[in-house]
Amino acid sequence: MTPDTLRSKLDHLPHTPGVYLFKSSQGEILYIGKAAVLADRVRSYFQKGADHTPKTSLLVNQISDLETMVTRSELEALILESNLVKRHKPRFNIVLRDDKQYPYVRLPIKDDFPRLSIVRRVQRDGALYYGPYTPANALRETLKVIKHVFPLATCTIDINGTAERACLEFEIKRCMAPCTGHQSKEEYHQIVKQVRQFLEGRDRELLDDLRAKMERAAEREEFEEAARLRDRLFKIERMLEKQRITQTSATDQDVLGLARRGAAVDLQILFVRGGLLIGRKDFFWPQSADASDNELIRSAIEQFYNKDGQPPREVLVPTDLDDVTLIEQWLSDKRGETVRVLVPERGAKHELVLLAEENAASAVADHLRDEELGRQACEELKRLLRLDHPPRRIEGFDISNTMGNQSVASMVVWEAGAMNKADYRRFKIQTVKGANDFASMKEVVMRRYGNARDEPNQTTDGLARPDVVLIDGGLGQLAAAIDGLKEVGQQHLPILGLAKARGEKEERVFLAGRKNPIALTATAPATHLLQHIRDEAHRFAITFHRKLRGQSLVSSKLDQVIGIGQIRRNQLLNRFGSLEKLVAASDQDLQEAGLGAETIMNLRKTLS
Repeated sequence: MTPDTLRSKLDHLPHTPGVYLFKSSQGEILYIGKAAVLADRVRSYFQKGADHTPKTSLLVNQISDLETMVTRSELEALILESNLVKRHKPRFNIVLRDDKQYPYVRLPIKDDFPRLSIVRRVQRDGALYYGPYTPANALRETLKVIKHVFPLATCTIDINGTAERACLEFEIKRCMAPCTGHQSKEEYHQIVKQVRQFLEGRDRELLDDLRAKMERAAEREEFEEAARLRDRLFKIERMLEKQRITQTSATDQDVLGLARRGAAVDLQILFVRGGLLIGRKDFFWPQSADASDNELIRSAIEQFYNKDGQPPREVLVPTDLDDVTLIEQWLSDKRGETVRVLVPERGAKHELVLLAEENAASAVADHLRDEELGRQACEELKRLLRLDHPPRRIEGFDISNTMGNQSVASMVVWEAGAMNKADYRRFKIQTVKGANDFASMKEVVMRRYGNARDEPNQTTDGLARPDVVLIDGGLGQLAAAIDGLKEVGQQHLPILGLAKARGEKEERVFLAGRKNPIALTATAPATHLLQHIRDEAHRFAITFHRKLRGQSLVSSKLDQVIGIGQIRRNQLLNRFGSLEKLVAASDQDLQEAGLGAETIMNLRKTLS
């Protein structure tokens, strides 16, 4: 586009709210922004003598075209901008490199017998949602505590009080068997109330209720029930002591903190629910010196909450934000009630912001240290493999099987300093019979790098071509992988094997065309990097193998049931989800699934 054409567009910009997109001469979207008045905001970039930051000056010099989208309000412009940034990820925008939906705990309180479930989308369906929980182990720990402390049902069967017998959960006192009528709806909802109190941080109310019930049970000389309530009290008190960080408020809060070191910036979000710190999320930008705190925090809020998650009642930030009223309106609409964005200057809320900033300062130091170690590791690998440049992408392979059964392979990817899980691949070994890791490795390498595309930097699946291929194993596995590369015309790919010599602790690198391996120094950055990739490949392969083995075990047990064939077996597993849930199902549920009385009797007999 010529300068005259761009000037013409600048002269005819609408005086309305909307979104603008700056583009390069090749049509690449460079930057996406919103404006209350498009004409005023867009023209401000091109005014002579404008005091731009170096980043904005670089942007303006590359703009060859622009596009605008008119909206009915500034709020609509904010939402559209957030969606477009998420979709296009322009390189001049502050982008959160994280597309995951975060897990929440869902409690459908309108059900007769509510049960907890994990979801990644919050809906306005009358249920209660708690979270987000990140990292995932925060959610696992919470559910583990609930399962051990509160006897809430965890099965998926239809609970109507008519089941013939209770499952194992009743025998170990982790469920009071409402399915058999052993526990009434009212008694069950008392447990639901306690779970709500726990998840909402209303610990004083919860503990007072439990103490009162324990004392009443003791007065009635129901000592077994009193002892069970006493144990529940103790477990809850111990858990709360570990997680409680503030007693000033039961309000749900997300707390943002920033830290800078050189050009690097880290942003931390702490998730506080009812005074409990349930998790945190970390975002790191290695080159953001030109971005202001205002821009970083505003972009983080807009993109982070532009998911199906639910904002809390309060968002605590370390600095005043432009358009804070507009952001509050948007967050309030998403939540369905008022959300406040606050800049606390004193008190407990200010201490929370300081805590988030301390976490960010620690994280930015860790990120920079990891980057430096990664750079050193790549330089060492460049020298070791005699590469033209340090490797940017490494793909690691491993094989897993049990005595030759359910043989699988994994491929993991390390790229630009981090594991790139989007490019991970899993393979079922197809051409090899029995436990033959060498032949299995050859097969998977051929499948990954076969049918090379015309593009020099891509291979099968459209994945980027690696700079280095890492094989878990010694000379045998390496030789098999090299044979596979030769057969598909990819013999020039740098490749190495990593293994420990028998009876030794040191890792050794096996190289193509070299009989004797190279011993790695235990503390060298290259050693740590290769071990990390190899261990991740091993973990990924083992996880896949265990999943297939578990499915095979379930299938083999059902195959022994007279009256259940392959089609019916798959239908039952799809309906009930697991063998345990199938065993716990009532006769009525099994009849509704299409089983006759005799088949149900055979199933109970075989699986009991």
